[in-house]
Amino acid sequence: MSPSPDVRDEFPVLSRCVYLNSNSTGAFPRGARAVLDGYWATLEDWRDEAWESWWGELHAYCDAVAAFVGGTPGSVVTDANATSLLARLATALDFQSRPRVVISDLEFPTMEVLWRSAARLGAELVVVPSRGLGSGVEIDAGALIEAIDARTRLVCVSHATFATGALLDVRHVARAAHDAGAWLALDAYQTLGVVPVDVNALDVDFLLGGAHKWLCGAPDLGFLWIRPELVSRLEPVTGWMALADPLSFRASTELAPGARRLASGTPAVLPAMFSRVGLELIREAGIETIRRDSIRRSARIIERADASDVPVATPRDAERRGGIVCLRPAHAEALTARLKARGFVASHRDGIRIAPHFYNTDDEVERFMDALDDELRAARA
Repeated sequence: MSPSPDVRDEFPVLSRCVYLNSNSTGAFPRGARAVLDGYWATLEDWRDEAWESWWGELHAYCDAVAAFVGGTPGSVVTDANATSLLARLATALDFQSRPRVVISDLEFPTMEVLWRSAARLGAELVVVPSRGLGSGVEIDAGALIEAIDARTRLVCVSHATFATGALLDVRHVARAAHDAGAWLALDAYQTLGVVPVDVNALDVDFLLGGAHKWLCGAPDLGFLWIRPELVSRLEPVTGWMALADPLSFRASTELAPGARRLASGTPAVLPAMFSRVGLELIREAGIETIRRDSIRRSARIIERADASDVPVATPRDAERRGGIVCLRPAHAEALTARLKARGFVASHRDGIRIAPHFYNTDDEVERFMDALDDELRAARA
């Protein structure tokens, strides 16, 4: 089903190009402009009382994210990026009796560098090799499970890989982690907004994400969901916003009872207010509808790629892929640049990553693939 004209009109970039780049940065909604204008109006006539409304806006966004992933109020905390939150979580974990952190070799670069740095906290990193399936590459869930043992504190993996969009069967990994007494942190940056995510159904302990990809929000906003029953066991190295009553400005060591105990200093409220607009549009569109259309459009991209003899690096089984289709023709980086010059926007990460979202049309997918065929013919001539 194609989006309504009203939905497409909400995203100005769509009038200027064929934008299939939501895996990198989602299109920004027109409604967020009013948030920016309102923010400036507040700054222009500043009063300290602004923090009273901003505080409410920040928590409203956190609770909206929590509801979106099946969580409860108070279970989500935000920061400028997910890396900051993950690093703070690392300081809250006890690595003395359980030093191991298990990741795959397909994680976003943050993961390996962060967890290797955590060696000073006592963490011992285990990187599990991925596997190829046909022309695609995905996290080897079996090898990941085999790497979990009684020394494992945390398994930290992606729901869908950032390069190819290969989707992990999280529940089996979660069961293995919990059976061993370990916790599971899931990086859902590449699934939130295009794949249904329910923290309870997936049985994860921590969920990381951000606003600026499939959720059409600000580029400077990450968030972390924490299973409520684990919160009291976390004692992070943090700042004043993690206190139970930070706005009292009284000296205290009592941390907030919810996820906010992993906050740090003065919060960035503008990104949260800005990102609420995109989150609401996703909620209105319906994640099940978004997922169904995404599967259909990604299947069409694969079909067209096969017809043009273009290697596909994303799993063909719909249940094993997120919202990305990664194609790997020769000279992919140069092809991506030439397509952008023609007004067809995708991204290059060891291939051409194509990511239709709920605001795209079937016709845009066809036009993109037509343009790719044109460029391939020109390159082969």
